[in-house]
Amino acid sequence: MTSLDTQKHNPQSVLGHEPFRLFWLARVCSSVALQMLAVAVGWQIYALTGSVFYLGLVGLAQFLPMFMLTLAVGHVADRYDRRRIAGACQVLEGAALVVLALGTWMGWLQKEGILAVVFVAGALRAFEGPTMLTLVPWLVPQHLIPRAQAWSASANQTASIAGPALGGLLYALGPTTVYGSAAALFFCASVLLSRIKVERPPASREPATLTSLFAGIAFIRSRQEILGAISLDLFAVLLGGATALLPVFARDILHTGPVGLGLLRAAPALGALAVSLFLARNPLGGRVGRTMFVSVFLFGAATVVFGLSNSFTLSMLSLAVLGAADIVSVVIRSSLVQIETPDEMRGRVSAVNSMFVGTSNQLGEFESGVTAALFGTVPAVLIGGVGTMVVVLLWMRLFPRLLAVDRLGGE
Repeated sequence: MTSLDTQKHNPQSVLGHEPFRLFWLARVCSSVALQMLAVAVGWQIYALTGSVFYLGLVGLAQFLPMFMLTLAVGHVADRYDRRRIAGACQVLEGAALVVLALGTWMGWLQKEGILAVVFVAGALRAFEGPTMLTLVPWLVPQHLIPRAQAWSASANQTASIAGPALGGLLYALGPTTVYGSAAALFFCASVLLSRIKVERPPASREPATLTSLFAGIAFIRSRQEILGAISLDLFAVLLGGATALLPVFARDILHTGPVGLGLLRAAPALGALAVSLFLARNPLGGRVGRTMFVSVFLFGAATVVFGLSNSFTLSMLSLAVLGAADIVSVVIRSSLVQIETPDEMRGRVSAVNSMFVGTSNQLGEFESGVTAALFGTVPAVLIGGVGTMVVVLLWMRLFPRLLAVDRLGGE
């Protein structure tokens, strides 16, 4: 239970709960820092090598730790204080960026060193991400979890918009400035988490057996609504990865320059941010299972519209709708996972969920590139959008319990 003094004054205000407010600010800081890191590392590694292959290695260096550490991450999150785990990860991520800043400033940092530090930061992020997700049910009453998840999503979307822009502006002063600023944000996030006061019973530390390590996967398989929500989101992102092809659309189809490409990249985040803020104040009512299916179907339809569009304005609008529909699905899925999972299992279940979602984003970009190479850019986007809508119709038959979910958290 949390200290609920502020709840007595405004029991429906999520940000009125000081623990969650501190958590939200910490999430903004760490997410903005991560976006700034992505911008600086991409620019610096390409400046050093001139190779798109090394840009791919940057993505691989971030993906491998998440894939390899998923089971361990969940087990640690369920055995130890989650605030301390997340806070320690943020301190160490900040320290890793200090290494990048010093190495760049002193001139001894080369591409191999950057990839090594990115790999370490990816390993720390693998622990921090799922652990942060499992903190939300500690910070607000259960009936406010959907609102809290919407606020949490708004933090990510704010970072997706502000982080790259801030990183790009600071990069004009050199990568050292970006790394140092991002490190400061990670340290601030850790301080904010350390100020959260919650009282929880001691975590049960069951032995690290194969059964306990795989318990998260077993739990997801046993709950049809959770398995359906996670797999639906996975296939939607896997098939609907139109954003990976935005540079091609911007240059060859919409005939716009780098500024236009930046606006296209921002459009999904702007749509998602607007809807997440709306859901934070106006949570979903009944029939949330049906709403999730409708939102993913709309995601596929918006992808098709974007693929067919030759108008910059229509393309921007379709991408904004795509982002808005996606965030509805994300809020429902994340709320469902946190509410339906026992606290002693949340770390392992959230780790598996994060691995699937993260993997689908990267594999979705790969799938879009391969499909575009085989069939062309526009057909690739159309195939992905139509495929997403087909998956929605199929999942409605395969997972009727997800379709039948009515309300989240007692709202």
